[in-house]
Amino acid sequence: MRRRVLVPLAIGPALPPRTSVLHELGGATMGTSWSARVMAPPDARPSMADALQRQLDLVVAQMSHWERDSNLSRFNSAPAGNWHRLPDAFFTVLSYALEVAEDSGGAYDPCAGALVNAWGFGARQRYNEANFYAPLPAAVQAIVARADRQRLQLDRASRRALQAGGVQIDLSSVAKGYAVDLLARCLEAQGLFHYLVEIGGELRGAGTKADGQPWWVALEGVPGAGDGAGPTTVALHGLAVATSGDYRRYFEHGGRRASHTLDPRSGAPIRNDVASVTVLHAECMAADALSTALSVLGPEEGLALAERRKLAARFLLRHEGGLREVVSSAYQELLQ
Repeated sequence: MRRRVLVPLAIGPALPPRTSVLHELGGATMGTSWSARVMAPPDARPSMADALQRQLDLVVAQMSHWERDSNLSRFNSAPAGNWHRLPDAFFTVLSYALEVAEDSGGAYDPCAGALVNAWGFGARQRYNEANFYAPLPAAVQAIVARADRQRLQLDRASRRALQAGGVQIDLSSVAKGYAVDLLARCLEAQGLFHYLVEIGGELRGAGTKADGQPWWVALEGVPGAGDGAGPTTVALHGLAVATSGDYRRYFEHGGRRASHTLDPRSGAPIRNDVASVTVLHAECMAADALSTALSVLGPEEGLALAERRKLAARFLLRHEGGLREVVSSAYQELLQ
C-alpha cells in the first residue's frame, strides 16, 4: 500500500542552534498523557518542565469537568441568575467554542454538557459503570428543547458568563487542543522554536530536528479498520493536527454503536457513517473543535464547511465493511 506524505506549503529554512540537544519530556494530564520533544540548550530541561507543567495545571484548574473545584465545575453547579467572571483562558476557549457552534449551525455545542452526562460520557455515572442506563428519548428531547446555548449569556466587555440555571458547559472537545497551543506558546516565549508537543494524540510542531528534518508524525487511523487510503505521514512544521473518531469511547445501544460524539441538534450519538475526521490547522484549539464539528455534520455538510473555511480536513467513512476517504481541497493541496 502506497504511503502518502503531507507537507506544509511554506517551509522555514532556520535550523536549531548548534548547541541544541533533543529534550524529551512528558507525563499525565487531563486523563491522558502529554509529551514534548524540544531542541534546546543542554541545561534547559528543568525550567522547561516546570513551565510546561504550569500551563497544563492552568487548563485543568479552569476547564476540567472532572475536578469539582475547577472554574468550569463551579459555574456548572452554580444556582440560576449568577454572573461569573471567567479567567482569561476559560473565557478565550468558551468564546471560540461558541463561534464554532454558530458557524456549524449548532452541530458543535460547548453547552451540551447535560447531554454528555445523560449519555454517560461525563465525569460521573459513566457508560462503563454497572449502574448506567442509556437515557430515554423523552429525557434527551427535554434537554435539547431547553436550548442551553441560547440561554447562556456572555458579557464580553467584562468577560463574564451568566448561569441561567442548569447550563452545563463541556469543553472536553476543545480544551485539550488549547492546552497544546499553550505548550507551544510557552516554549516560544523562552526562545525555543523547534519542538513537537502533544496531548492525547493531538499535536503541534514547529521548526526542525537537528538534522533539518521536520517533525514527521503518522495521521491517526481507525483501529481494526485500516486506513482506507494507505498510511499518511505529515510534516508538522507550523501545523497542528487533531482527530475526532467514533471509536474512542462508545457502547452498544439498540444493536448499534453509541459514540461519545453527540449531535447536539438531535441529542443522540452520531450515526452518519463518519469513523473519523482529521483537521490540520495552525492552531490546535481550532483543529480540535473543528474535527468534532465536521464529524457531527457528516461528509456532505462537513465537507461544505471545510471548503467554506478552507480547512485541511480528511473524513474516513464506514463503507461496505471498510473505509472510504473524502478530503477537502486544502488537504489535497498538502499531499505530495
